[in-house]
Amino acid sequence: MSVAIKVENLSKKYIIRHEKKTANYETFGETVIQGSKNIANKAIHPFTGKKIDSQTKEEFWALKDINFEINQGDKVGIIGRNGAGKSTLLKVLSRITEPSSGKIHINGRIASLLEVGTGFHPELTGRENIYLNGAILGMSRKEIKAKFDEIVAFAEVDKFLDTPVKRYSSGMYVRLAFSVAAHLEPEVLVVDEVLAVGDAEFQKKCLGKMGDISREGRTILFVSHNIGAIADLCSKVILLEVGEIMKYGITEEVIKHYLKKNYSNGAQRNLLNVSRNNNMGKSVKMSQIYLLNSEGEKKNEFLFGEPFRIVIEIEAYESLDNCSVVVGINSFTGIRILTSMSDESIEKFQLLKGRKNVSELMIVDVLLKPSQYNISLGLVSNGKGLEHLEDILEFSVVDINYAGCLHSKFIKKGYLQMKTAKWKCDNNGA
Repeated sequence: MSVAIKVENLSKKYIIRHEKKTANYETFGETVIQGSKNIANKAIHPFTGKKIDSQTKEEFWALKDINFEINQGDKVGIIGRNGAGKSTLLKVLSRITEPSSGKIHINGRIASLLEVGTGFHPELTGRENIYLNGAILGMSRKEIKAKFDEIVAFAEVDKFLDTPVKRYSSGMYVRLAFSVAAHLEPEVLVVDEVLAVGDAEFQKKCLGKMGDISREGRTILFVSHNIGAIADLCSKVILLEVGEIMKYGITEEVIKHYLKKNYSNGAQRNLLNVSRNNNMGKSVKMSQIYLLNSEGEKKNEFLFGEPFRIVIEIEAYESLDNCSVVVGINSFTGIRILTSMSDESIEKFQLLKGRKNVSELMIVDVLLKPSQYNISLGLVSNGKGLEHLEDILEFSVVDINYAGCLHSKFIKKGYLQMKTAKWKCDNNGA
């Protein structure tokens, strides 16, 4: 079997710049002075001829010494947590980003669907972009025309075919982009999490089309947080962690390794050293947050529909009455998905100095779709905000469709039948 993609010692480095000194501008005069300094810092030194730089530089390796081979016709999923390097790898393979070192060998044409807007010219119509993308892939006008009706029918944008794509909704954009990429017969199809923009019916349609493509002997690389979709479509999986390949092999083995790996360090965070804006909570600090599954184990990865608890410990430097804790759950793109305040289900509680104050939110009826999420926290006393911490702990939800045997215990115990999410707060600890 011929090799479709071969990657040797691939690395990608980014330079992150930091200001050497930060300042809080409180007056107009200070702002003007600091602005003048910034202009001066961009000037050229009169004697050395070198640019004066007020920033420090840090190297960040998004990918480090990546090696793998993908055979023609393979369906390969790429999984890993946020920041693992998944999207960077796809951008390098798609020749959107240049690697810092290493070699990539790709046999045949590659079509990529990485993010909304990639590959389309916003001023051109849907019709014009179909022909443009086909030309980029090296297809003749005759070849594109032969596939044209299939592309339009699959994307369901026939009414807007002669409208500039800049006026399309994100869903329409993705439908047409996927349809073009899938129907113009590239030897390698690369798809990132962008399909999450579409509705559930279209996602199902896309997965079916990718299955058809793979049966035709073409190669697919698919990044998704939907473990069920990866398991259904892919024959092999690459697991990335902080820019390195942790495991590459048969789908079932890699996914089980991913799901069973102990993420206890990521399921808990000490909040005492977290940066606090304006130091609102001088009399109190949220000191600890951790997540527990239904069996009381610390986890930050849960199955779809599985109940879990968000536990917050609070240190009070003086006793406070009429307190409430606020928990917000945000999508990995920053959109607030859920907000819950403790006084919605219990009376406002008291924080006692010298006691272990614990507040706990039980999530038992919120069906979060398979993805990654961040938790934000707030603390209120007598209507006054004392603490506000954004995105302080990350967790993941994985698809219940994968490996039913792993999920049956949750269904048998009736956890999916629970309909009441509730809070519990106490300060009985010494």
